[in-house]
Amino acid sequence: MKIGIAGMGAIGLRVAQELDRGGIPGCTLAAMSVRNAERAAEANAQLSKPVSNYAFDDMARHCDAVIECLPPQLFLDLARPVLQAGKTLIVLSASQLLGQQALFDMAAETGATLQIPSGAMLGLDAIKAVAVGTVHSVVIETRKPVAGLINAPYVQQQNLDLTGLTKPYQIIEGAVSEIAKVFPANVNVAAAVSLAGIGPDKTRMEVWADPSLERNLHSVRVRSDSSDFTMSIENRPSAENPATGKITALSVIALLRQHSAVLQVGT
Repeated sequence: MKIGIAGMGAIGLRVAQELDRGGIPGCTLAAMSVRNAERAAEANAQLSKPVSNYAFDDMARHCDAVIECLPPQLFLDLARPVLQAGKTLIVLSASQLLGQQALFDMAAETGATLQIPSGAMLGLDAIKAVAVGTVHSVVIETRKPVAGLINAPYVQQQNLDLTGLTKPYQIIEGAVSEIAKVFPANVNVAAAVSLAGIGPDKTRMEVWADPSLERNLHSVRVRSDSSDFTMSIENRPSAENPATGKITALSVIALLRQHSAVLQVGT
C-alpha cells in the first residue's frame, strides 16, 4: 500500500518515520502534504528516503491510503478528494465526521473506506460488540489539567475563571454531537466512542477541569444488555507536542500493521 500523510506534526512524523524504516510490512511512505516547502524539508530531514510534498488532490490520486493529521478546519479539504478517488482515509480528527453523512454516502458510491484508529481511547472493540445488542447508555468523561483547558475558546467565551481551582470543575455536559460544536478540538476521543456505539446524539460526554491531574484522563461507562463495563486511560504526552498523546501515533502504526497481519486480534 502506498501511504500518504497529511500533516507532519507529532503524529504524522512518527508514523512517517516508522514507514520510512520499514516497520510496517506491506506499506510504503509515498507522499506527504504539509503547508509549505520549508516544513516539507524539515520532515524529510528526519527520513532516510525523502518523499514529495503533494497538494491534497494530487496525494489522493497518488496514494492508496491517506492518514489525516490536520487541524479540524482543513479536514473536509482533504476528505473530499480522498473519498472521491475511492481511496482509504485514516481519520484522526474523528469529531469532523459528526453530521457529515454526505461523506459516508460518497464513500459508499466510490468504494472508499473511512477508518478511525483507536487513538487515545481504549475498548472500542467492546463498544462495537455490545452495540450489536442493546446499549442502554454510554457516558464518556474527559478530565484535563487546568492548563489544558484554560485557553480553550469555549472557556474564554463563557468567561470561566479556572485559575484558582482547588477541586474538579465540570465545564460542560451533554450529547457528543452538541459538545463537538463548542469543543471541536477536544472531542475526537468522544466522537470515536460514539461512532463505535450508539451514535453522537445518544452518547453523553462530560468535560472536567481537574487541578489534581498532570495528564488527560478519559473514562467511559457503558451499560448494555450483554455487559456493563467501565474503562479509564491516562495518556502520556508525546515529546514533540504535549497536547498530543504518545499512544495516538502508535495506534495508527498498529492499524497499518493489521492490514498485512496473518493474525488479527480484536473485533
